[in-house]
Amino acid sequence: MTTTDPNSGTACDWTVSGMDCGSCATKIKDAVTRLPGVSGVEIGIMTERLRLTLDETQTDRDKVEKVVKLLGYGIAPRAAGAKKDFVMPAMSDAPADGHDHDHDHDRNDAAAAARDDSGHGSPGHVHDDPADRGKRWYQTRKGKLVIFTAILLGVAWIIELLAPQVGKWAFVAACLIGVAPVAKRAFAALRLGQPFTIESLMTVAAIGALFIDAAEEAALVVFLFAVGEVLEGVAAGKARDGIRALADLVPKTALLLANGTTQEVPASSLAVGQMVLVRPGDRIPADGEIAEGTSGVDDSPVTGESVPVTKGPGDPVFAGSINTEAALRVTVTKAAEDNTIARIIRLVEEAEVARAPTERFIDRFSRWYMPAIVTVAALVVLVPPLAFGQPWDTWIYRGLALLLIGCPCALVISVPASIASALSTGARRGMLMKGGAVIEAAANVSRVAFDKTGTLTHGRPVVTDVVAFGATTEAELLAVAAGVETGSSHPLAVAILTKADEAGIEALPSRDAKALLGKGVIATVGDASAWVTSPRYALENGGIDQSDLQLATAFEEDGKTAVAVFREKTPLGLIAMRDEPRQDAAEAIRQLTEMGVTSVILTGDNPRTAAAIAGGLGMEFRADMMPEDKLTAIREMGEQGGVMMIGDGINDAPALKQASIGVAMGSGTDVALETADAAILRDRVTDIPAQIRLARTAMGNIRQNITIALGLKAVFLVTSVLGITGLWIAIMADTGATVLVTLNALRLLRFNPEREA
Repeated sequence: MTTTDPNSGTACDWTVSGMDCGSCATKIKDAVTRLPGVSGVEIGIMTERLRLTLDETQTDRDKVEKVVKLLGYGIAPRAAGAKKDFVMPAMSDAPADGHDHDHDHDRNDAAAAARDDSGHGSPGHVHDDPADRGKRWYQTRKGKLVIFTAILLGVAWIIELLAPQVGKWAFVAACLIGVAPVAKRAFAALRLGQPFTIESLMTVAAIGALFIDAAEEAALVVFLFAVGEVLEGVAAGKARDGIRALADLVPKTALLLANGTTQEVPASSLAVGQMVLVRPGDRIPADGEIAEGTSGVDDSPVTGESVPVTKGPGDPVFAGSINTEAALRVTVTKAAEDNTIARIIRLVEEAEVARAPTERFIDRFSRWYMPAIVTVAALVVLVPPLAFGQPWDTWIYRGLALLLIGCPCALVISVPASIASALSTGARRGMLMKGGAVIEAAANVSRVAFDKTGTLTHGRPVVTDVVAFGATTEAELLAVAAGVETGSSHPLAVAILTKADEAGIEALPSRDAKALLGKGVIATVGDASAWVTSPRYALENGGIDQSDLQLATAFEEDGKTAVAVFREKTPLGLIAMRDEPRQDAAEAIRQLTEMGVTSVILTGDNPRTAAAIAGGLGMEFRADMMPEDKLTAIREMGEQGGVMMIGDGINDAPALKQASIGVAMGSGTDVALETADAAILRDRVTDIPAQIRLARTAMGNIRQNITIALGLKAVFLVTSVLGITGLWIAIMADTGATVLVTLNALRLLRFNPEREA
C-alpha cells in the first residue's frame, strides 16, 4: 500500500513474512536504510510490517522488495483493504496456491504473493511462512528442512558405519547441502553491507569445521541449526497468535436493514447511520447503539468482561461482541476503520514503534557486540598458535565455537518477545498500551492521578435538586438549562437534559453554544445569552449572590455537584447533581496502596464535593482545577517519580500527555483516547492496578530474559575457549537460549494481571 506525501516522498507499507526475532528485523532495516531515497523505516516483528518513506526518483518499490527477498524473507504490498479492515494480509483466506502478484493491491492476491514470493523454497535458514500457518510443524517448510537435514545426517552415519573409508565424505556432503542456502543468504547480506549475521557466522563455522577435519560435527551443527529455527518459528508464531486473533473478532458480513428489507453486505462497507440486524448468537458487526430490542451482550471478546450485560435501546455496543439472547437492531455509530477492534489492532500495530528504553539499549549493544565477538574469536584463533606455538586445529575449532555461541539472537529477541506477549495479554482483557515505552513507564509508576467524573465515578450523575430563584419556575429553569446544554455529551449536561425530558419539559431553542473550559457553558437561548456554570464563576459574573452561594456550598458538602443557571445579571436558579463512585473504586485504591502507589484526585469540581468522594476512597485530592492546573500538578508530581494520569474528557488531554503514562477510560472522548498512552476498555478502576501489575511483571520477565541470554553466553563462551564444549554444544546453547527467552516471554500470555500476588 502506498500514499503520497508531496513534501517527503511516498509512504509505503508492506507485509514481510519470516521475521522470527529482533535480529531479523535489524537485518532488514539496515539493508533497506542503505538504499538511496529511503527514510523513516519502521519494522514490526509481531505484526510483520515494514513501513518507510520512499523517494521514487532515487529508488523504486521493486528495489526495496528485491533487497528484502535477497535476505530470504517474503514481502508483498500491504493491501489497502488491510488498512481499512485492519486485517493483515498474512491472515487472509486466499488459497495457498495463489500466484498472482497484483499491484492492484487486492488483499487476497497480496497474501498469495507473500506466500509465493517468500523465497523459502530451499533447505536452509527458512523463516516463518504465512502458507504454513495452521499446519503441524512437520508439514511446514521449516519442518521439512529439519526432516531433510536429519535424513542427510542419518544417511551419513549409515555410510560411515558400512564404509568408514568414505564416511567422512558423506558428512561433508551432508554439511555442504545443508549449509548452501545459508551461505547464499550470508553472501547476499554481505553484499548489502552486513557481514555480521547469524548466516555468516554459521557458514564460517561449518566450512571452517570441514577444513579442520570435523565434518561430523559440522553436519550435526547444520542439523541443530535447522531444529533451532523450527523452535524459533513456532515460538514466534505463538507470540503472534493473540494479535492475529483480534482480526477475527469482527464478522466479515452484516445484515443491513434498508427499505424494509434485509441484505447481507460486507461489514467493512457499513457507514455511520445505517441500521443492521444482529440475530441471537451473532457477533455485532460494528460499533453502534441499540435502536430496538433488549438482549444480553457478551463483551468478553473485546473487553474481557466475563459476564454478559443486558443492554437495550440507547445502549452502546462494540464490534465483535456477541448477542446472546434476542434479535437487536443496531444503528452504526463508527465506520469499520474507527471501531473498537480497529483501534485495538491499530494500537498493537503501532506499539512496536514506541520501543522501550531497555529495548533501544539492547539494540545499540548488539550492534557492537557482534563485531566484538568476531574480533575475540579471531584473537582466539591467532594468538595461541602464533604467540605460544599451540596447535592450529585446536584453536581454530575453539574460535569457530566462539563464533556460534556469540550470536546475539537470544539477546535481541529478549525484549520484543516479552513486550508483544504483554501487549497481547493486556488487549485480551481490555487493557491497551501503546508499546514497550509505555509498559516500561507503567512499571515505574509511583503516583496515580485520577480525574473524578467518569473515571472514579460512573460519569452519569442524576439531578437531585432543582432550586428556582425569584419568579422563575422549576420548569422555566430546566427549559433554559436544557437549551444551553442541548447537543452536549458532558455527563452533567446529559443529567440536565434527562431530567428535563423526564419532566416533559422541552428545551428552549438555542444556538452558538460555547464551552468555558473548566467553568461551564454559554449559549444564546431565545434572544439572549444564558449560562450554566460553576457557582464560583456565577458569583463573579452576577449569576448568583452570596446567599445563593451558601446554598450551593451546602449541596457540595453533601457530595453533590451544583451548577448555577443565569442570564445577564439575572440569577435563575441552582441545579444539584450527584455522581456516585464506581463500585470497584475503593478496591482499586486499596490495591494501589498495597503496591506502594499513591493515589490522588485531580478535579475541576469544588473542594467539598471532591472531599466527599476522596474521603470515602481514602485518597488525597486537589479541586477547582482548570486544565492548565492539572497540567502543572502532573508536572510537579513527575519531578518526584513516575506518574500515571487517568482521565476521560477533553480537558484531561493536556495532563494525559504530560504524565509519564496517560490512561484514558474506554468510555472517554476520542480526544482523550488518541492523546493517551493507554486505555481501559472495561471502565473498571481495578484495571489500573492490574495494568501496573502487568507492566511490572513484563519488565521482570525482560530482566529474566536478558539474564538467561547473557548468562548462557557467558558460561559457554568460557567453556568454548577452554575447550570443554564444542561446536554442536555451541549451536545448541545459541538456539537454546533463543527458544528459552521466547518461551519465557510466552508465559506472559497466561498471566492474569487481575490476580493479586
